[in-house]
Amino acid sequence: MTVGQNNIMALEALIIGTSPATCRLREMIRRVARSNASVMLCGPSGSGKELVARAIHDEGARAGQAFSAINCGAIPGELIESELFGHEKGSFTGAHARRIGHFEATEGGTLFLDEIGDMRFDMQVKLLRVLEDRTIVRVGSSEVKAVDVRVISATHQDLGAAIADGKFREDLFFRLGVVVLQVPSLANRVEDIPALIRHFQRQMPADAKCRFDDAAMALLMQHGWPGNVRELRNFVERASVLHGGETLGLEDVAMLLNPTAVLAPRQAGPTRPVAVQDSAEEFAAQSFASAPPHAKTPAPGRPIDLKREIETIELEQIHVALDLADGIISEAARLLTLKRTTLIEKMRKYGVHQQAA
Repeated sequence: MTVGQNNIMALEALIIGTSPATCRLREMIRRVARSNASVMLCGPSGSGKELVARAIHDEGARAGQAFSAINCGAIPGELIESELFGHEKGSFTGAHARRIGHFEATEGGTLFLDEIGDMRFDMQVKLLRVLEDRTIVRVGSSEVKAVDVRVISATHQDLGAAIADGKFREDLFFRLGVVVLQVPSLANRVEDIPALIRHFQRQMPADAKCRFDDAAMALLMQHGWPGNVRELRNFVERASVLHGGETLGLEDVAMLLNPTAVLAPRQAGPTRPVAVQDSAEEFAAQSFASAPPHAKTPAPGRPIDLKREIETIELEQIHVALDLADGIISEAARLLTLKRTTLIEKMRKYGVHQQAA
């Protein structure tokens, strides 16, 4: 087997699936891996951007060198400079010894900057200078050190809007995004779901692996997957814990996909939001099915206004989600398994006024 064939097999083992979107992604990975250009990965949370960054590194000339990843949104703003560039002993409170930063530690390799859109504005200026000069200065030092590091960044944010709002530097965007690569959501590659399930089950003992009948698999293919591949991985783990060794049907999968729905009996008043379905009619049908019998049957000669009932249910669940999320729209949208923009549209429709977040 040739080296090229080995590389192809390694990439297919890392980026799972045979859907058109996944095949295009693998081809783009091969192309950008040949260069040393900075790459920006754009795509929703949970879509596997770090995995793509790793694949680009492994396919390129730096494959034998270090690969390190840092989440710019998970590190306190006052520590991000030290994390990236290092610091000298005594340079600030708590700096008890010299520390090598990620740029130095990754010399000759690839540094992955995840959630770059969350980086503080003043740090963006310092990062831009490093990318342009290929040198770093540790915090508390005046010594300039040359570095040879390929930078791959990632974000789920709309950086175009952030640039327009003055929250992200346009010159840094162009420096980081010499090549901009779109990582598809799981909803755009549902054909890969069976292969991904097999991949997640590979390390499980035989008695923990679940099987899915045709109806169950069809439901998995129709699910919106707002959490993307990360959500699917968690689903597979949840299924193995609760139904290891079993063959799951439609109802089993429906409960596993929306485990909080069973905690919200309609007659007692919901304490958690029931996920709003892509089809409002389907959502209403499920809610009527769980309601008391008298709520499902119209009085003699008196029809049910189905449209109004649907809107009432949707509005109720939106209020519940917003209450649980403390008014944070993005979190409420996650609880309802909706896109943030979709929830905002529904709030406007029903006249729900809330601080957008």
